[in-house]
Amino acid sequence: MTAYLSPPAVIHGDYAVETSQIAAEVRGRHPHAAWAPRIDGIAASTGIDTRGWMLPLETAVAPGSGSGLGTPGIGPAREALARDGFTEQDVDRVIATLEAIPAPQTVQERTAPAWEAVQSYGERAARGALQSAGLDASDVDCLITSHSTTPALPGLDVALANKLPLRDDVMLLPATQWACIAGTRSLALAADLVAADPDRVVLVVIAEALSTTYQPADDTLESLIVRLLFADTAVAAVVTGRRRPESVLRLDAAWHHTLPRTQDLHRLETRADGAHFVMDRRGPRAVQDTVTAMWEWLRIRHQDDPDSWHPDLLLAHPGGTRVLEYMEQTMPAEWPSGLLDYSRDSYTSGNRGGAAVFDILRRAHDSGQQPGSRAVLFAAAPGLTATAVEGEWL
Repeated sequence: MTAYLSPPAVIHGDYAVETSQIAAEVRGRHPHAAWAPRIDGIAASTGIDTRGWMLPLETAVAPGSGSGLGTPGIGPAREALARDGFTEQDVDRVIATLEAIPAPQTVQERTAPAWEAVQSYGERAARGALQSAGLDASDVDCLITSHSTTPALPGLDVALANKLPLRDDVMLLPATQWACIAGTRSLALAADLVAADPDRVVLVVIAEALSTTYQPADDTLESLIVRLLFADTAVAAVVTGRRRPESVLRLDAAWHHTLPRTQDLHRLETRADGAHFVMDRRGPRAVQDTVTAMWEWLRIRHQDDPDSWHPDLLLAHPGGTRVLEYMEQTMPAEWPSGLLDYSRDSYTSGNRGGAAVFDILRRAHDSGQQPGSRAVLFAAAPGLTATAVEGEWL
């Protein structure tokens, strides 16, 4: 496996949402929740002050266009009130009051504007990546896309094929359910594609509007954490089979892993009011098991040079700070400190899901890396599934 990566393009959400804004909104909506007195402490523990969203907070918390009663419920409500002895005038007054109660947004109301934003941001990222690679849309032979929180058919692949536009013989490979591993797994797939044909040019685009999982009515502690974590980002990069002047990282090996019987720990559920991201508190411990498996892969891969080999950078998206801490605690003691600095820096402005590893990679690139420095890219996603890629800076 040998492939070459050009600098990724990263487009952050244009709307800055402060953690204090989210805390205030949640506190006002759920003042009697058991965890309400701890909101500020929980918010501070995330280490996130501001995150960028593709749409403003006001859009996420706005009521739906319908009423809380709903058209199908008007007739039964009238009949029930009449049976209880209410006059026709009283019935009209009660029905009017019920119809004035705002309803939650529907799936369509939550998803439609986010899907438009995902397409727009994805196009911006794609054009930026092609420019960084010194290529045009006409040079692309394959497009890999991922967008897990805005389901659509056709998806981002077809949208970009028309917007850029791409040639009509380009291979389109949508991967909408990769979620947090979209960054590393897309690179692994792209490397396999160019290994089969070194002249092939692969464009990867990941656009995630994770803010669509912000559900104002949810009152669980887990839902509070979800509100605080996620950011919206679009990223893109070009992978080629031959080194180009613009190439910054050579990809040398990939590793994949799935932890059995963990599919319920993190999941995306679609309900009447949109997408809900559900987390189990056992999740971080399970992710740690995938980290342990990755360490073993690296150990076996470099067993002929166990004393001197180590990565110079770990560009990791394990989902949260607890797993970053576990990675630091369990990596070999002789490895240098600070390997996860760029990962931590990225996380301070939110969990970017599948776009995270490209954002971390871009931060490392912008800081300047010595040619020959070794990098390991790692991500874990609901499933629990993980992919790591090892490479060398050029």
